Amino acid sequence: MDIHQIRCFLAVAEELHFGRAAQAMGILPASLTRQIRLLEDRFETRLFLRTTRNVALTEAGTAILEDARALVAQADQFEQRIRSVRRTEKPVLKVGAIDSAATGLMPQLLQLLRLKHPEIEVQLIEQKTIHLLPKILSGSIDIAFCRPPDIRDPNIHFQTLFFETAVVALPEKHPLANRVELNIRDLADMPLIVPDRRSRPHSHDLTIKLFTDAGLTARIAQVAEEKHTIVSLVATGAGLAIVPKWVSRMAVPGVAFLPLVVPEGTTRSKLILAAAWARGTRDDQRDALLAVLDENLDAIEESA
Repeated sequence: MDIHQIRCFLAVAEELHFGRAAQAMGILPASLTRQIRLLEDRFETRLFLRTTRNVALTEAGTAILEDARALVAQADQFEQRIRSVRRTEKPVLKVGAIDSAATGLMPQLLQLLRLKHPEIEVQLIEQKTIHLLPKILSGSIDIAFCRPPDIRDPNIHFQTLFFETAVVALPEKHPLANRVELNIRDLADMPLIVPDRRSRPHSHDLTIKLFTDAGLTARIAQVAEEKHTIVSLVATGAGLAIVPKWVSRMAVPGVAFLPLVVPEGTTRSKLILAAAWARGTRDDQRDALLAVLDENLDAIEESA
C-alpha cells in the first residue's frame, strides 16, 4: 500500500466511475484498476461493488473513506512542509577540481571567498578532468577547475586562468637534488614516473613533449595514476617525475622539488588551468566565486 493507491481509492469513491476517476488522476483506466486491486488484496476485502452499469462502495469502503481522506490530507501537508524546508535551505556551490588545483588553488580561493561571501557554502569534489566535465553537463557540479581538453564540448564554457609551473620531483639524496634548478637535458636517461595517459592525458603528454621538444626520448620506468602515488614512488627511488608546482604542497618525506626551466612558447600550454561551467547557465554563487578569483588572480598565479 502507498499513498498513490489511497488517492486512487478516493478518486473512484468520489466519481463512482473508473473511467472518470482515471481521467481525474491522469492515468489509464487499467492502471487505476490495478492500483485498486492491489489495495483490496492488501486489505483482503473488497472496497467497491462493480457491475457493468454501476460502481458503489462496499461497507468496508464506506468505513475507511473518511480515514483515507484524512490520510491523503496529511500526506499533502507533509509534502508541502518538505517543499517549504527545501526552499529555505541554503544552496551549496559544488566545485570540482583536479588534484593540483585542489591542493594549490582551492585553499587560497576558498579562504578569500569566505572573507567576502561568508554566506556561500562550498562543496569541493576532487576528480580528474575526464570525470569533471560530464558532471558539469549533468548539473552535478556548478564549476570545475581543470585542464581544457583538445576537443572541447560546445556546451561547456572554458575560461583560461593561467599556466601552472612544472617542477621536478626527485629523491632528496639524488645527485641532482642539490641543484638550484633543472632543465630537460639534465634528466636525459633518468628513469621517469609518468601518469597513465588514459586518465591523465595532459600530465602524461607534458612530460613526453618536454623531452621530444629537446630532441630526447623520455625513459619511462613506471606508470601511476594518482599524483600522491607518483610522489610516493619518487620517495622510494623508483624514478623522477615532472609535476605541477602545487603538488609540492603534499610534502612527502624524502622528496625534493626543483624548478624546471621550460623554454618559452613550447610546452607551457600543456599546463593550462581553466575554469569550466555549463554554457548559457546563470548562477549567482558561481559568479561571486569567479569575481573573487578574478580580483586575486595575479597573486594566486604567482604561487602556481
